[in-house]
Amino acid sequence: MTSKVNTTEPILFVLSIDTEEEWEWGEAFPQQNANVSNINSIPAFQKICEGLNLRPTYFVDYAVADNAQAIEKILPLAHQGNCEIGAHLHPWCNPPYFDPVGEFESHVINLPKDQVSQKLDTLVKKIEHSFSIKPKSFRTGRWGIDKKVMNLLVEQGFNVDSSVYPFYENEYFHCNGSPPLPYWPDLNNPLKKSSQNKIYELPVTVGFNRNNFELANKIHTAFTKPPLRWTRFNGIAWHTNILRKNYLCPELSTPSDMISLCKSVINKGYPILHMYMHSSSLVDNKNSLLGNKDAFTFITNAIKTVINELSSQYNIEFCTISEAAKKMQARASHKGSAIK
Repeated sequence: MTSKVNTTEPILFVLSIDTEEEWEWGEAFPQQNANVSNINSIPAFQKICEGLNLRPTYFVDYAVADNAQAIEKILPLAHQGNCEIGAHLHPWCNPPYFDPVGEFESHVINLPKDQVSQKLDTLVKKIEHSFSIKPKSFRTGRWGIDKKVMNLLVEQGFNVDSSVYPFYENEYFHCNGSPPLPYWPDLNNPLKKSSQNKIYELPVTVGFNRNNFELANKIHTAFTKPPLRWTRFNGIAWHTNILRKNYLCPELSTPSDMISLCKSVINKGYPILHMYMHSSSLVDNKNSLLGNKDAFTFITNAIKTVINELSSQYNIEFCTISEAAKKMQARASHKGSAIK
């Protein structure tokens, strides 16, 4: 029997779920009357989470909050106290509607401030009406955060954001240089730390199978762009285990890779682990890179494997995202130095 690793404080563990419509991600973005049948799986998923002591955070988008059947599935869970309801802004299916949404416009940070403001206000009011809860935590659709979005969140009364995706970059946005651990973001440049204490940033857990994450990310990123992309180095490096980008996400990484990532960041002194996923991955589709057959069993078994392994070796405390933010802030205050 494996003995637990002694730590002075529990390692916090957060599971967040983008709770949203389902569609083939390679097709056009759905607007009105989006399919949210995956929400039928949430009560069973929540039961499994409770059996593991997990306290999920469901980032609910407008399509879900506007659907009577989805509300019926989530509402009882929201008021039982074993999960948190946050807000998730998908520009394409969140009124008011403006121009057609393509890949560029699907990222919240690429929209004009006025459009984001109107959509965010509509989303918050819809969640309040549907669930009798004012959300305090938020994640942008398709990741990313900037000055205008962060300040709109503060104006709306949000106190936790989780839109930062460490070590991620594409042609539409990036999170390069962002801290990989929770921090108080600069309201003028949310990828940097500051001393403000109005809204807290709690990134998801991402890393590499090499100890120097920053160097590994530079190498990995260089081979995603010309002139090196043609070499397909990242694919070869992943399959040969020379260099793997690992995500604490059961859609993108195997249980063994997730466990390896967790142990690596714990050894680095990370006080928190943040697993993330999409509710649409609970139903069979082509969007999950790993489990597209009997997806519910695949995803939940992967989560069970990770949680059971970590719980057997470490002192783990399971939290919603807002609970984790408060605990991190309290720890910093107790130590006499603010997390910046």
